[in-house]
Amino acid sequence: MSKPLSLFFSVLSIIFMSAMAISISHNAWFVLLFGLLTLFTIGAGFIVRARLRRKKQQG
Repeated sequence: MSKPLSLFFSVLSIIFMSAMAISISHNAWFVLLFGLLTLFTIGAGFIVRARLRRKKQQG
């Protein structure tokens, strides 16, 4: 995975984690929403990395 792409996924997940931490004192539904978005972002980063690695090995 390229450095800008990995930076994008890491910054986006940090933003969602920060939003989750801030929303703890406001609303539990926002905590669940940002928690799911964080997990989705981290998972998407792993999926993209695996696909790029597989594509690089084949070609």
